Amino acid sequence: MPNSNVIIIGSGIAALTAAYQLSMRKNVIIITKSKKTNSNSILAQGGVAASIGMDDSWHSHYRDTLLAGCDHNRVDTVEVLVKMGPKYMLELIKEGMQFDKDANNQLLLGKEGAHSTRRILHAGGDATGRALVLHMLEKIKKRVDIIEDQTAVDLIIENGQCIGVETLTRDGNLQSYFSNCIVLATGGCGALYSFTSNDETITGDGLAMAYRAGAELTDLEFIQFHPTLLNKNGTSCGLVSEAVRGEGAILVDENGRQIMKGKHPLLDLAPRDIVSRALFKEMLKGHKIYLDIRMVKDFDTHFPTIAQLCKTNGIDIETGLIPVIPGAHFLMGGVKTDAKGRTSIPGLYAIGEVACTGVHGANRLASNSLLEGVVFGNIVADDILKIQSNQLDIRPSAFKITQQQNISIKLPTKEQIRKIMMENVGIVRNKDRLLFAIAWFEIYKQKLDEYVLSSFTKEQLEISNMIMVGWIIATSALKRTESRGGHFREEFPDENNQCWHKKELIRTRHLEEVLYQA
Repeated sequence: MPNSNVIIIGSGIAALTAAYQLSMRKNVIIITKSKKTNSNSILAQGGVAASIGMDDSWHSHYRDTLLAGCDHNRVDTVEVLVKMGPKYMLELIKEGMQFDKDANNQLLLGKEGAHSTRRILHAGGDATGRALVLHMLEKIKKRVDIIEDQTAVDLIIENGQCIGVETLTRDGNLQSYFSNCIVLATGGCGALYSFTSNDETITGDGLAMAYRAGAELTDLEFIQFHPTLLNKNGTSCGLVSEAVRGEGAILVDENGRQIMKGKHPLLDLAPRDIVSRALFKEMLKGHKIYLDIRMVKDFDTHFPTIAQLCKTNGIDIETGLIPVIPGAHFLMGGVKTDAKGRTSIPGLYAIGEVACTGVHGANRLASNSLLEGVVFGNIVADDILKIQSNQLDIRPSAFKITQQQNISIKLPTKEQIRKIMMENVGIVRNKDRLLFAIAWFEIYKQKLDEYVLSSFTKEQLEISNMIMVGWIIATSALKRTESRGGHFREEFPDENNQCWHKKELIRTRHLEEVLYQA
């Protein structure tokens, strides 16, 4: 039963950031169910938003974040995010992180949807997440133990406190790790959907574990669907970054008609929920959707990752048209935390996409996700480092591991779950489809209540977690009888459809008054 000062579950940018800071004074273990480079962070193309430009300010970034979040954000955590972001970005640069620069050695700042100015830091053009992850892995390689190919099964709770985690090894054996500081950094739940930009390992495991442990979850109905995933014969094959539209690309149908014209003042750079719904409606009419990149100069050098993605999937970018489809991208809700990453269970922290700090509201602003991972990874580490060493002594009572058994249980396939979620709990929802999804999940949820999860195989465990999280998302979506951000109900369309332009103007004026008074 290995003990450690801190156990981090997950290996994305939030996990690596926290591990780097903590490892200066603590013994840290990272546990990840696949390889250390399997995460959404490493797939992130867009960049990191930070108000470091001469014509930018944290006030402007703050306003853009709240506008995109549809007034559902926690203003205190948003302020922390946008104020601390530039500080941590400059620290990363000082420590050797290489962001893209122009011929004059000045940082290149890009623009993405719903941002009022150019403030996006990129690395390798469209490989920012990969560059950040590899940079942090290099920083921690001699300081942090990274355990790969172990799947977290459940959190260990004793006397109301989280004291460890039970895992399943690649060989099917059970292992327990103990610590008074457990950090969930397992990512969101994109792999619950047929079309997604997420890594295939992102099956909502951290959300399911936290739920079973009794932690408070919130805002699970808010799923962001990215408008532009590469579409190959009805299959999503990866992300086509919003930065492409930031450089002038536009969304068109098979006839060259500009889809976002007249839909929103920001056209193709409108908030993601609005663009995704517009594309969804066009698809229902039978139209095909393309990203017209003919106005983007030197596309293959500016966006090498996307160019290679197209080449790998047989898409000829010389035509200037990339076929795209909207798909699940980011979870705004998650395990509810305070401003320091603490959950409702003592000893359990959550950071990154699995956490709900409130910074994203109902709809995440583009390129705020890597920023959140870096900022709150540091904040959680700072909070843990303040804990006295004697508070970290683990003395669990008699703990018995349920031995692994090869049991047989009738479960749906991952593909069946993804189809149910995409068709019933997707971009546009209504009561009847949500009730259908809930009833479908409850059939299997009742069966799962009869089993101990530690007796499952990895595949069975992942499917069980998908069932649990799918049920929670559908139930949350049914309870929210309004349309807001990433959650759109056909019965309640006004918030983000008919009244959006008017409400956006009202919110802008209100925020400007608040900021002026501040």
